[in-house]
Amino acid sequence: MTTVGKITNFIQWADSMKDERTADWLFVSSPVPTLAMTLVYLLYVKWIGPKMMENQKPFNLKYPLVLYNVALTILNFYIFKELVLGAIDAGYSFPCQPLVYDKDPKHIRIAAAVWWYYFSKVIEFIDTVFFVLRKKDEQISFLHVYHHATMPFLWWIGVKWVPGGQSTYAAPINAFVHVVMYMYYGLSALGPEYQKYLWWKKYLTQLQLFQFFFALIHSTHSWYTDCPFPGWMYAALNLYLVSFIFLFGNFYLQAYIRKQRLYCKVKLEDHSNGKQIKNGHLTNGVDKKIN
Repeated sequence: MTTVGKITNFIQWADSMKDERTADWLFVSSPVPTLAMTLVYLLYVKWIGPKMMENQKPFNLKYPLVLYNVALTILNFYIFKELVLGAIDAGYSFPCQPLVYDKDPKHIRIAAAVWWYYFSKVIEFIDTVFFVLRKKDEQISFLHVYHHATMPFLWWIGVKWVPGGQSTYAAPINAFVHVVMYMYYGLSALGPEYQKYLWWKKYLTQLQLFQFFFALIHSTHSWYTDCPFPGWMYAALNLYLVSFIFLFGNFYLQAYIRKQRLYCKVKLEDHSNGKQIKNGHLTNGVDKKIN
């Protein structure tokens, strides 16, 4: 059999294993729409957007940003609520919950929430669009683009093959984290006068790291105890979670631990040189802000 024939057979076999309940839902039947949207996203972020903004001043998008972040906060809260209450209503078992493929409204409710979770990841492409239009290039890190470009396809797989069961435990935790995150972004978008209310950014990053460790432990335990779920999905999910732990951990290290150590070192050196620090400023006749 030729290579093309083998690929065709694999695609046909994989498609035969799909969840018939979600097969006709928006963007689910084929991977093409999700992959196409992801490709357009990457082209915009890496080429189209920067080229378009090259000779433009940054856009002031205060009110669109506030509305967008409020909308994403509400959407993620809805997803969180539906998955948690749906799992309770369906009698889900936390350590191990096999996927049920019947059309009981309780299980359809969970599958629908998983679809909304997938679709929210498509909507979140707009996060980066806002960064490009505001020329916030420092925010468009590898971690940011990697996260936004991979999540939609990962959860397209979830909706097409496993919209329930074990796949529902990571989603509500992540949705809750995104409720907190988009609340933070919404307050931040209101302007500098609200910065005093945003002291908890460090703890938001800690919460993000916690969710990855929690999901990794839960997935590994389920895999070890042979909970009914495709083994290759456990392996892929664990590798994906490890990549996030590494990338977010590195971000946390750079943004908080090393920055704090640098601040303490500067503070100690300047104190030894006869300077004083008041409210984050050096005083030696002339104030100098420490970044």
